Amino acid sequence: MNKNRLEAFSDGVLAIIITIMVLELHTPEEPTWAGVAAILPTLFTYLLSFVYVGIYWNNHHHMIHLASRVNGTILWANLHLLFWLSLFPFTTRWMDESGFLQVPVLLYGINLLSAAIAYFILERRLIAVQGKDGPLARAVGRDWKGKASPLIYLTGIALTLLQPLLGVAVFTVVALIWLVPDRRVEQFVVRAHQENAG
Repeated sequence: MNKNRLEAFSDGVLAIIITIMVLELHTPEEPTWAGVAAILPTLFTYLLSFVYVGIYWNNHHHMIHLASRVNGTILWANLHLLFWLSLFPFTTRWMDESGFLQVPVLLYGINLLSAAIAYFILERRLIAVQGKDGPLARAVGRDWKGKASPLIYLTGIALTLLQPLLGVAVFTVVALIWLVPDRRVEQFVVRAHQENAG
């Protein structure tokens, strides 16, 4: 099956997710700095979720580019990931509208954890198809970020039971960890581009 169709569909879904999230933003009730200050929590939750969607989009692109082919199990694993990502607008909005109360923040953390697990499953399925010596497996290596993230999310979920803002802080730290690009993966992608061009 052509992997370009999978990537194009995924790109479209992620674009819609971002569009839905930005449509949830409302202008301040007052045209003053105090009005802007009142919507800062909303802007923060939007920024956090936007960064997460951007991280998934970027890593998904690199991962699919390094894949040699896709099959039915990969398509379902990809849909599984997109399902959890499609819930971001809902969990983001609820967390913001609640004022960062415990249950909405817990649900947001569970959403992040589920997306991370789904991404890991997709990555493993792609590696299984092309083999442990394939470019994706070599590019990912030990994948410490992918293995550590669910554990950090679980820590954030546990801390949310004590104080929801502690959970939000932990979820923000994970996003910051993933913002640091993995140069090794990028090098494999560049090499794959050069091989395809040549």
